Amino acid sequence: MKDGNDPTTMKQLLDRIRASGEGVEQVSVAEILEAVGERSFGPVVLLAGLITLAPLIGDIPGVPTLLGLVVVLTLGQLLFQRHSIWLPSWISGRQVPRGKLVKGVDWLQKPARFLDRVTKPRLTFLVNGPGLYAMALICMSVALAMPAMEVVPFSANGGGAALMAFGLAIVARDGLVALLATTVTGLTFWLILDNLIF
Repeated sequence: MKDGNDPTTMKQLLDRIRASGEGVEQVSVAEILEAVGERSFGPVVLLAGLITLAPLIGDIPGVPTLLGLVVVLTLGQLLFQRHSIWLPSWISGRQVPRGKLVKGVDWLQKPARFLDRVTKPRLTFLVNGPGLYAMALICMSVALAMPAMEVVPFSANGGGAALMAFGLAIVARDGLVALLATTVTGLTFWLILDNLIF
């Protein structure tokens, strides 16, 4: 679910995030969402994955679960074909220091350039129509498993990587990345089951 104003590369996404809340000390989630585009379901999933993977931040107890909730709310609205993303005020009103936001965005510039070089529109049937909705359901299953991932070592990293890859697949319209994300999801669920059952 994209329109002509949605970012199509990670660099475009990061540039929009960097520009959000310019001139203020604190930036709200709502302002970041407005900057990337209110129809930008892919960027929201991509950001959730990146934060889950981020050292220190993603390791804070409760953060992966909170991000999983954001993903479920976001992609649930995609499945119901909403034209914009709605988040409850207790999430959209959360603020982060703009200095830290800019520092994080700048740190991501180098990997973003690499990812933009290796991604491109291909196998687009996997990221459009039924393929997009199937991806959304898989992403939601990853997000719903986040509480379990918090108690299984390293599984949250796998969940974050899967969400990041799915978000990138939607942004870049790259079905090959979607297949990679599905593989990472399967391996992550196997790791969880292996630890919780055996």
